[in-house]
Amino acid sequence: MNDLLPLLTVYAYVGLLVLVSERWIKHELLGRKFLHIMVGNIAFLLPFFESRFVMTFLAAFPFVIITFLMSPYSPLRIRSRTTLSGHALGLFYYSVAWTILAYFLFERCDTISMGIVAMSYGDGFASLVGIKYGRRRYNFFGDPKSVEGSIAMFLATLSMFIVVSIYYSREITAFLILLALFATLFEALTPKGLDNLSVSLLTAFIYVMV
Repeated sequence: MNDLLPLLTVYAYVGLLVLVSERWIKHELLGRKFLHIMVGNIAFLLPFFESRFVMTFLAAFPFVIITFLMSPYSPLRIRSRTTLSGHALGLFYYSVAWTILAYFLFERCDTISMGIVAMSYGDGFASLVGIKYGRRRYNFFGDPKSVEGSIAMFLATLSMFIVVSIYYSREITAFLILLALFATLFEALTPKGLDNLSVSLLTAFIYVMV
């Protein structure tokens, strides 16, 4: 019962974000990135969950199903602007990553949060800045990206790492700079929306190992 309030808060918050991104933000890419970035604030709700099962299978996993059904690969053909713009399975991978982190790192909410904010704020701002201001392009594995986007990724990720550290009363050290650099590298090297998996999972792995 103690998990009911944070669970309902997650659903209400995500539902509100979807409503705003679908109905109020006219630009499809901007709506998608708004959702992508703002969902990351779920990181600050994690300490209120008391059950691994609830966080993993009732809060996180349902969005794996929902985002897949809203993708172009869905057998139901549910149309959604936020999933049709950008990488087709980007939000699906996003949900898979949160589910994996919630299950294996339930007792380390700070670590889950590091992975989530790197994926949401970092990757989200990398895309926004890269599309609008990206001039110096590079392409490692068939997915064009920009130096400007990578710089935005690093700065946004580092900023949120500091915020998460303060929120969870963790020491702020120079290691956060290195961690943000690794997250930026993961985003730069991972193609086709798979960065929604690699950035969060690998960032969390490095953080928990150190």
